Amino acid sequence: MILPIYLYGSEVLRNENTDVDLTDKEGIAKLLEDMKETLAVADGCGLAAPQVGVNKRLVIVDGRELTETYDYLKDFFRVMINPVVLEESEETCEYSEGCLSVPGIYAEVTRPAKIKVEYYNENLEKVVEEFDRFACRMVQHELSHLDGNLFVDNVSPIRRKMISRKLQAISKGAVQTRYKSKR
Repeated sequence: MILPIYLYGSEVLRNENTDVDLTDKEGIAKLLEDMKETLAVADGCGLAAPQVGVNKRLVIVDGRELTETYDYLKDFFRVMINPVVLEESEETCEYSEGCLSVPGIYAEVTRPAKIKVEYYNENLEKVVEEFDRFACRMVQHELSHLDGNLFVDNVSPIRRKMISRKLQAISKGAVQTRYKSKR
């Protein structure tokens, strides 16, 4: 089922997110199926459970559509359940980010260049994996949602001021999306 994506200003995006109960295999499978369908229709590269109104620590990251720009993402698709960042590099990098919950806004965000994450995959197997380059960026962006943070929280103060009217419009529901959304 295609779920609505909650937009900037929605309380669910800022709420605390709890661990997924790994014994609820049916519930996890259903949520993942719905999130995958929702992401495919929305044409994004990642989706966190809070973005579809579920305050659980679960994200999906899909870089496969970005292979024209980043050929190393050819097979990059991850389901990350109850992820924990174990390490972050001191080295940082800057990329332009956007978000399905903040439609029409893009901004440069500085984040660690490399991270190591422990998580459960969709088969409920524990995985420890290191990420770098744009894969690292996508993963960090989605994991930020699990802490109630959006990429616009990490932009420079001047950029924040420049986008403040657009953010207000989104929070008031004065925005159209090409996907099912909710305020």
